[in-house]
Amino acid sequence: MLSIFRRLFSKQSQSNTEETPEDLMKKFLVVGLGNIGPKYHNTRHNIGFKVLDALAKEESLSFETEKLGDISIYKFKGRTVLLLKPNTYMNLSGKAVRYWLTKEKVSLENLLVITDDINLSFGTIRLKAKGSAGGHNGLKDIEAQLNTSKYNRFRFGVGAEFSKGRQVDYVLGEWGSEEEAAMPERLDKGVALIKSFVSAGLTNTMNTFNGK
Repeated sequence: MLSIFRRLFSKQSQSNTEETPEDLMKKFLVVGLGNIGPKYHNTRHNIGFKVLDALAKEESLSFETEKLGDISIYKFKGRTVLLLKPNTYMNLSGKAVRYWLTKEKVSLENLLVITDDINLSFGTIRLKAKGSAGGHNGLKDIEAQLNTSKYNRFRFGVGAEFSKGRQVDYVLGEWGSEEEAAMPERLDKGVALIKSFVSAGLTNTMNTFNGK
């Protein structure tokens, strides 16, 4: 028997053909990048999952496993926000992003991808409308699947405290004690950024949050 979430989700999907352009512009897809499984749960590479989990906790939301990922539906100020944690592993994130964008008819400008960034010091947040993958395999796959680098990305700085050749170990490593202590405030800021992106738009959100 389908859960309440699945019945609601199915009903919404069936009604997509009846949605007006105005309805579709009020629909968003926010994707947190990460790897599934307990051993990756508290790693730097999983900050995308961590930010979405923080939002879900604040708003008493729950995730349900659907095709290619875990999904939660968040209603905020007249907008419908699909929160997605792909279960394809990081390097194939684009498959899940493309599927849910297409299925739910979400405009590319209403897509937001949350990712870790070693080029930013820990906790620094930066919202950009486009950019290179910067060596990030998750972003590379999204760019390949969408055939564009012009999509919004929320970069969360994880720092670069690693020696030559140890980048993979670093991003797949767990947070240090000082990072853990500072994390709640940084997650609060990240959740606020998502809400601002959905309600106030890209430019206003960039002006408010970048570098903070």
